[in-house]
Amino acid sequence: MAGAVSAIFLLDMKGRVLVWRDYRGDVTAVQAERFFTKLIEKEGDQESHDPVIYDNGVTYMFIQHNNLFLMTASRQNCNSASIILFLHRVVDVFKHYFEELEEESLRDNFVVVYELLDEIMDFGYPQFTEAKILSEFIKTDAHRMEVTQKPPMAVTNAVSWRSEGVCYKKNEVFLDVVESVNMLVNRNGQIVRSDVVGALKMRTYLSGMPECKLGLNDRLFLESQGQSTKGKAIDLDDIKFHQCVRLARFENDRTISFIPPDGSFDLMTYRLSTQVKPLIWVEAQIEKHSRSRIEFMVKARSQFKERSTATNVEIELPVPADATNPNIRRSMGSAAYAPEKDALVWKIKSFPGGKEYMMRAEFSLPSITAEEAAPENKAPIRVKFEIPYFTVSGIQVRYLKIIEKSGYQALPWVRYITMAGEYELRLI
Repeated sequence: MAGAVSAIFLLDMKGRVLVWRDYRGDVTAVQAERFFTKLIEKEGDQESHDPVIYDNGVTYMFIQHNNLFLMTASRQNCNSASIILFLHRVVDVFKHYFEELEEESLRDNFVVVYELLDEIMDFGYPQFTEAKILSEFIKTDAHRMEVTQKPPMAVTNAVSWRSEGVCYKKNEVFLDVVESVNMLVNRNGQIVRSDVVGALKMRTYLSGMPECKLGLNDRLFLESQGQSTKGKAIDLDDIKFHQCVRLARFENDRTISFIPPDGSFDLMTYRLSTQVKPLIWVEAQIEKHSRSRIEFMVKARSQFKERSTATNVEIELPVPADATNPNIRRSMGSAAYAPEKDALVWKIKSFPGGKEYMMRAEFSLPSITAEEAAPENKAPIRVKFEIPYFTVSGIQVRYLKIIEKSGYQALPWVRYITMAGEYELRLI
């Protein structure tokens, strides 16, 4: 068994202990002072940013959130990755209760904080960090505390993320396949970086304890089933699952089998590292007329199939800080000068595939020199968009089966959408 944590500390930015909970009795509050001393020493070392500090037989593992440090101290050999993940889950639990975790919210809720620290860890071992289930028996309203409450079965159950007895008149599952395209293009038009980060986001409104099975056009899954992988099979990298997914089953035959939490959650995230062609390409030309006027000619082209349409397209073009008197003409959408961003924002509500639109903009430069207009000093062009019913990776949900012992029929709904993540073109 992995080692246990001796205590958990919550400190402010000056190293003062706000809350601490001793689980094993083999450390004292002095450990917090030693931790902060070591942390200050590490600040001078630019190469050392690891979240683990060892000193005199005690290992400190910590994270920073807003104006707080969350730190554990241990005299045993702990799995540092699991403890740091646990601290992030603690932050999520506190945010569920207080909206935002910071020093002030911590001071205002000492009682609830100690109750939560007693439930989420026992004798130094992480126990339970599902905020929805915790909120069923640890309530912030004082008048509710008078009623003697038993912990929900989920706390002692193998399925700790779902309560028993959930009931809906209409049983439905909504699955959104959301892909974010990250892209960086240099001034020469060459793609420096491109990747796709995807997520399977679910909203479940199902009665009882349903068993769900999800099939994707994953190449390894199709090969394991002896099916053809020609054409639409895809390779997914860096797959991460919600804790409800049976990992052993997935490793054996690539089947995604799970009992879902109630409500919204991310079932799976993945990454596609193959180079992606820019979905919306933007070209910009700059003409400087003497030192009093600058003109932009912008061309936007959609490089996806005609049957798809990008919506809510927004192209942010940087302009000189001293630009005034904008004169804008465009073939589609609306454009406006945003002086607070030093940018010209061109919005196109609907941008079909295979289309090209133009915009011309002219600005006056009242400054004596126009050196600020030099392209090397300017930010990149930023593009935002959404393309419904479209995925870059070609991922497809082949089936989504819901099985429950009562035998009800559930309706699964699947939707695909691609959007811009960090999408930047350094073209000017």
